Amino acid sequence: MNIQELYQQKLTTAEEAAKAVKSGDWVDYGWTTGTPVAVDKALAKRMPELTDVNFRGGILMWVPEIFKIENPAEHLTWNSWHMSGIERKAIAQGFCFYAPIRYSELPRYYRESQNKPDVAIFQVSPMDEHGYFNFGPNASHMAACCETAKIVIVEVNENMPVCYGGTEEGIHVSKVDMIVEGDNPSIAEMGAGGAATEVDHAVARLIVEEIPDGACLQLGIGGMPNAVGSLIAESDLKDLGVHTEMYVDAFVDIAKAGKITGARKNIDKGRQVYAFGAGTKKLYDYINRNPECMSAPVNYTNDVRTIASLDNFISINNAVDLDLFGQINAESSGFKHISGAGGQLDFVLGAYLSKGGKSFICCSSTFTTKSGELKSRILPTLNPGSIVTDTRANVHYLVTEYGKVNLKGLSTWQKAEAIISVAHPQFRDELIASAESMHIWRRSNKR
Repeated sequence: MNIQELYQQKLTTAEEAAKAVKSGDWVDYGWTTGTPVAVDKALAKRMPELTDVNFRGGILMWVPEIFKIENPAEHLTWNSWHMSGIERKAIAQGFCFYAPIRYSELPRYYRESQNKPDVAIFQVSPMDEHGYFNFGPNASHMAACCETAKIVIVEVNENMPVCYGGTEEGIHVSKVDMIVEGDNPSIAEMGAGGAATEVDHAVARLIVEEIPDGACLQLGIGGMPNAVGSLIAESDLKDLGVHTEMYVDAFVDIAKAGKITGARKNIDKGRQVYAFGAGTKKLYDYINRNPECMSAPVNYTNDVRTIASLDNFISINNAVDLDLFGQINAESSGFKHISGAGGQLDFVLGAYLSKGGKSFICCSSTFTTKSGELKSRILPTLNPGSIVTDTRANVHYLVTEYGKVNLKGLSTWQKAEAIISVAHPQFRDELIASAESMHIWRRSNKR
């Protein structure tokens, strides 16, 4: 049987595909832009007759129809590998939960766990002449998910970018159980979280001056990494490389400015490597069938050993807050969940192991509450419920608008002094008093 005959044999409707899901099933719902649409609508109509259906996915970019049913907590759980704002809001409804894991471990988890998917449903690009459906900008852990799922349902979207890789960037029609031709919605866009502020630019300037020609970049999502990208695009830097967890719009700007060649990369020379991508249409158009960009599984992109093999690796990530011991929280606001572990710790570790590499954790020194109160992001100790994303032993550079400090190898009193030196001046005396009470401040320290 040729691939076209196989395709037609497996072609079905969204309604028929939705019938594959049974009460008690674990259902994988793709990743980011790959979350299903047509099958999701059909399944939402069935959900009231089902119970204990456990969905897995992450970084939702629109509200799935299954979330909109009456009393969703009576019928389903949503288990997120990494949360977006949509998922954060669902926590309060009692059916959304975070699954803590280092993102780099996901493929292995699927392959070795006893909790394998009963059904996997996700969007793909149209089948090519060789019988392959491309995962789009979502290679991540999708191949491992498909390998271990009992039933694999692909939802074809003609607008899904085709993202070249080298391994695990797609699935062959012979490995698929059902094919649904969806309504071809536009690929959901994700902004950078608003225009960069003066604080963002101040932090970005401090980081960019540390980046040498030929460096390999990893940028997180948000205003500060985006500001760094903008400054790099305007700089005199050259021959930069990209090896990142998430491909964001800033990389497109840097590449179009002629700063990215990948010529000095130790591995994957000339390729911009990423585990998944999300941004604006500009990004999707750029990565579509672009041989310069390499979609790869997350156990490759985020592997500390891979990162360490790239000389002059520069890792740039955000923090929610931190304490005087150097513990970084990038996941929650106290007990209020925000995102997830992701790959931040992998890149913090890998960048430091890289020859000439540097890891930067950046944040504004303060934030303003809804009531207008100015609060410090630098705390004596993390608030109850806050998550330690990066332990005090692993942080390299910390950057705020008040400066940058290298925390690696410092004694507790040295570390406290360095951290307080980049805190907002309004809070420094208070932080010094706290450091004294915790016996991590020397009387000889400058006050």
